[in-house]
Amino acid sequence: MISLAGRDILHHWAKYVFTGVGLGLLIGVTLSMAGIYRGMVDDAQVLMRGSGADIWVVQQETLGPYAEPSNLRDDVYRAIVGMPGVAEASNVTYLTMQIRQGERDVRVMAVGFEPGHPGEPPFLVAGRRIVRSHYEVVADVRTGFRLGERVRIRRHEYEVVGLTRRMVSSSGDPMVFLSLKDAQEAQFLKDNDAIVNERARTAANPALNRPGVPGLLDAILATQAASRSVNAVLVRVADGHDPERVADDIRRWKHLEAYTRAQMEEILVAKLIETSARQIATFLVILAIVSAAIVSFIIYTMTLGKVRELAVLKLIGTRNRTIAAMILQQSLGLGLIGFVMGKTVATLWAPYFPKYVLLLPGDAVRGLLATMVVCAVASLLAIRVALKVDPATAIGG
Repeated sequence: MISLAGRDILHHWAKYVFTGVGLGLLIGVTLSMAGIYRGMVDDAQVLMRGSGADIWVVQQETLGPYAEPSNLRDDVYRAIVGMPGVAEASNVTYLTMQIRQGERDVRVMAVGFEPGHPGEPPFLVAGRRIVRSHYEVVADVRTGFRLGERVRIRRHEYEVVGLTRRMVSSSGDPMVFLSLKDAQEAQFLKDNDAIVNERARTAANPALNRPGVPGLLDAILATQAASRSVNAVLVRVADGHDPERVADDIRRWKHLEAYTRAQMEEILVAKLIETSARQIATFLVILAIVSAAIVSFIIYTMTLGKVRELAVLKLIGTRNRTIAAMILQQSLGLGLIGFVMGKTVATLWAPYFPKYVLLLPGDAVRGLLATMVVCAVASLLAIRVALKVDPATAIGG
């Protein structure tokens, strides 16, 4: 049995190997799709770990700051930091935007934070941290920015003083960190023309520009030129306190939404990337069906090509179980070649994907088992044909 299967493979080695390579490319795409999903989940977890927060406080009845817009006044943190169980609270802003770098646009998430508080990048791979209150940024290396380079964010230019790594948004966009005041201006402050037009509207409003109330118009105009909003307050819980209990107190007494780390992970993974996960799962099922069809067709045609040999085996008394095992071996061998090829190419092309691809050993093991099962099922048609071969075929030609 083994000799016949081996000799048949050697006789048609080119067809067998090239079919395995083609199957391997399909398996490589399948492993890559699974790696893309794992990468999306890891991006969401990196986003949470990088913030350094135990609780996210956002606008009431929103899923912010990552899944939905959230807007809070920047003095809210003062009321939160004095609550029992709160060790630290700080404001933070998030804004997905395009930054111009030379001749290209870079899509980033701009993060405004207060140095030394939750929200700042946890580590640097080059350069230094932000020490000035304005016009300095720390960027993820995936942005392509270099130390000392100047980039334009809205109306101002900023110097890149530090580089970090694997700091990305839930959609995979690299992060750029800047001071909270600069981020507030970039996100909430209107452009100069809009400010001039708004001032003209305000001055033309008799309720806001009363002749008998000097200083009223100037005070209103001053509030329009300043930004006092943030997207969230990041909270660190003191040792020995339950984050869930602290979050409940914030919801009850401050009338804000407060999400623990587990709840925020549920929002990011189960809600934000749910549609993408279903789409990837559907694509994986389609790839499995296509792979099974290819293996089934190849093994079937190889079986039809050796009908006379199978008839001779039956004529000399070879059992059906032996013939079935021979065909199954060929199918499993084809799947093994395809998996080795697929795992190799998936590993080689993973760094070139625009999004992070995380290939886990556990997924590789499950992929190998699934490949073997698919190949075994695909061989059933060829086995059925082989078992129906008439021994008289060997004599009658």
